[in-house]
Amino acid sequence: GRAGGGGLPRAEDGSVDYSQDFFGSPAFLTVSGQLNAEIYATAMRDVYTFGPTFRAENSNTSRHLAEFWMVEPELAFATLEDDMACAQAYLKHCVSAVLERNAGDLEFFGRFQDKGLVPRLERLVEKDFAAVTYTEAVGLLKECGEAFEFPVEWGSDLQSEHERWLAEQAFGGTPVFVTDYPKGIKAFYMRLNDDGETVAAMDLLVPRIGELVGGSQREERLDVLQARMAESQLEPEPYWWYCDLRRYGSVPHAGFGLGFERLVQMCTGVDNIRDTIPFPRFPGNAKF
Repeated sequence: GRAGGGGLPRAEDGSVDYSQDFFGSPAFLTVSGQLNAEIYATAMRDVYTFGPTFRAENSNTSRHLAEFWMVEPELAFATLEDDMACAQAYLKHCVSAVLERNAGDLEFFGRFQDKGLVPRLERLVEKDFAAVTYTEAVGLLKECGEAFEFPVEWGSDLQSEHERWLAEQAFGGTPVFVTDYPKGIKAFYMRLNDDGETVAAMDLLVPRIGELVGGSQREERLDVLQARMAESQLEPEPYWWYCDLRRYGSVPHAGFGLGFERLVQMCTGVDNIRDTIPFPRFPGNAKF
């Protein structure tokens, strides 16, 4: 019967009775279309998905939304290097198109919002992006002499201030890929490197924003994937289909997610991500 908990149907033991749910089972908002895109990529080769994604992170910052849109390519027969090449080519294509088609808008934003906008975008198109491993990035951050609010330690996630320094100072404002992160701070599906300590992951950091793209080569070896899931204390049952993509013949594949509103931020110089989407939703606000 219904008892307490906002009228949720309850089983005899007090737990929620999901058999009476609209879907007949637990259902959740998605944080990414990636796992589903992997089904398509292993069947259709190169695919992408573009849709709303949801994060219940309590992040009240100028670059976080609880609901945002994500461009997520997934490439079959691809390594981390292919993934990075795709991300760089995609970003250069987008920025080139904006420079070509929206010169008047960019002049307006350059005058009133961000004086360095157009030169920064032109430089992004002209120059190859830089690349460092996470270990190299930690070394650069420790040696740079900046007084960061958060200490830099190998094994910890990079904070916004670290990402911004790498993107704005370390390579003269050239966007930079940071690769091969410690496995402990990355997701279970990222391909384990031969050192057994790091994974084939990449984040693309850009000036003023920090992380714009996050991606990886996926773990195509079933035994390694299952070991990583156990390490991450994930129940195997909901992922049976994901494991089956590897169980009956597998293929190296890779992909990334690009936050669309952060791309708009980068192309316009707008300071706050909440101004890049018609109805921003963030902790404490879900109007309209």
